[in-house]
Amino acid sequence: MAKIETVVFLSLVLDLFAFTIPLPLFPRLIEWYTLRESSNPTGFLSRTLQFVSSVRGTFYKPDTHHQRWDVVLLGGGLIGSVFSTLQFFVSPKIGALSDKYGRKRILLITMIGNILSAVVWIQSTTFATYMLSRVIGGLSEGNVQLAIAILSDVTSPANRSKALAHVGIAFAICFCIGPPIGAYFASRPVPSNSWGPELNIYAAPAILSLVLLVAETAFLMIALPETLGKGAPGEEKTRLSNGKDDSKPLNKYPFEMRIKILKDLRTLHFLFLVLFSGIEFTLTFLTFDLLDWNNVQNGKLIGSIGVVSALLQGGYVRRSISKVGEGNMARRGVSSCAIALVFLAILPHYVGTNPSISMKLLQAAAICMAFTSATVVNSLTAFASLQCDDDLSADIGKKGHPKIAKGKALGEFRSSGQLGRAIGPLLACASYWTFGPSLTYAASAAAMVALSFNMKSIAAAKSVMDE
Repeated sequence: MAKIETVVFLSLVLDLFAFTIPLPLFPRLIEWYTLRESSNPTGFLSRTLQFVSSVRGTFYKPDTHHQRWDVVLLGGGLIGSVFSTLQFFVSPKIGALSDKYGRKRILLITMIGNILSAVVWIQSTTFATYMLSRVIGGLSEGNVQLAIAILSDVTSPANRSKALAHVGIAFAICFCIGPPIGAYFASRPVPSNSWGPELNIYAAPAILSLVLLVAETAFLMIALPETLGKGAPGEEKTRLSNGKDDSKPLNKYPFEMRIKILKDLRTLHFLFLVLFSGIEFTLTFLTFDLLDWNNVQNGKLIGSIGVVSALLQGGYVRRSISKVGEGNMARRGVSSCAIALVFLAILPHYVGTNPSISMKLLQAAAICMAFTSATVVNSLTAFASLQCDDDLSADIGKKGHPKIAKGKALGEFRSSGQLGRAIGPLLACASYWTFGPSLTYAASAAAMVALSFNMKSIAAAKSVMDE
């Protein structure tokens, strides 16, 4: 099924490229909307900013902290939280529908929503219409979880983790190229005209996203076969290589144990992403507020993390995960994240006194975060997939054990992470306001250490490939 793996990988690259293009643009985009709508105190954006300002005012006097923080919180925290919250609700439903009607059909339906979201973004000259585009996108995004389900359909437990590493590689590649290219096209606005409708200030990156999504949809329609119920090739037979049995044992855990492991993995996924998404958001918050970085600089930072993550995915994780184990690999990533947070906790003390040290700390933190990005979510996802119904008949997952049917189980797993992504930026920003960046990152580092310690049981649990 190498062809299907290639199709899935290429489609993910197109999809995630479109997804990462607007990441460095949010703060400046909200500033643009603020300037356009500042004269309308009863407008949607003005009311939203008033609410954000009132929350900030409960912690600080108006002249203590710059009001641009309100813009940054709204630009990343609220927009990201709305998208992730919608994903929390719809991911299990998308997965369950794919179990019933097929992966390809549901995937193509979600692509229609993604395309519509990009179309609305291109023409969103008000903050309300831009939020509408994000709502449509949040309700429609199912590409990643369905890609994981498809790869789980066509791979055996023996090579599942290696196949799913392609998802992480696609993420890393797109985080390398998406944000910098988004920042580049943001500096090349579409020429205004008198005969057509007014466009968003970032219509150029929005149009690029639309082209990528349309190309992805056409590619999937032509190249992707239906995989539901197909099974991995030769899964029922013992495969021989050089006269030796190179097949791996299937999951021998009882169903109750698999369900418990899936529950533990969902909890771990949620807790990790509450912390990690807060770092992701406040990292650009930090560079915007303390270093006054622009779109291009933030794009380069995010892109550099993607480059290192891609190299680690292809050169280390994919080759080592079967030996190290999914749980151990995830735990290493969590520990690396704790180290990154220590660096970020120290950084603010050197911004004004020794900028070169602050830059080195930021670079070190970025490298540690790249290792975390390359390991944790991908490893936990592979571990969750291995608890699903690989060794069951085509119908038993639906009839006897619906909780471990691939689409639904992986949808619930992704949903737990999206809830973490919805909550994390808001908690991190509230802490940033109240205690400042150093204490926020230090507390998060302590929480990551505690999370790593509590992962001992997951790290010690044998995957389906170990006996």
